[in-house]
Amino acid sequence: MPRTNLVILEQDYERFIAMLEQLCTNANARFVFLLDKNGQHIASSGDLVSVDPTALASLAAGSVAATEGLAGLVGDQEFSTLFHEGRSDSLHLSTVADKAILVVSFDERSSLGLVRLRVSQATPALANVVTEVVRRSDAPRAEALAVTPLGDLTDADIDRLFG
Repeated sequence: MPRTNLVILEQDYERFIAMLEQLCTNANARFVFLLDKNGQHIASSGDLVSVDPTALASLAAGSVAATEGLAGLVGDQEFSTLFHEGRSDSLHLSTVADKAILVVSFDERSSLGLVRLRVSQATPALANVVTEVVRRSDAPRAEALAVTPLGDLTDADIDRLFG
């Protein structure tokens, strides 16, 4: 079952952004989008002005989930990569560390071969950060809270603030 409560710290987010910006540039993509398998946006880079990120995330997660079901029906464990080709725009979707989904949108300025190459080069580093985030998120709640700036707040502190 997909994880629902990832603890993403600011430094994780900054690392994701740097990697996605590099991938977007290297693949000559319109945009690159990283989400968890539940369809929650993690980070993105590129031109997302004309895209609804919430709809993109939920539809991409649904597409990956449906494809995982199809893989099971034909006796495979997973299809880790999806490709959707349109008249002018295409989408490349791939799983990262079996916990996240990477969406790369590209047009005629790039090619599927270039996108696949750049995604395969970027995925190991992305997977390392995703794995760190998942590991930290799986830690007991008290341990996870200890790494946040609000972890040491007590109910009395909150009452004083909002008294």
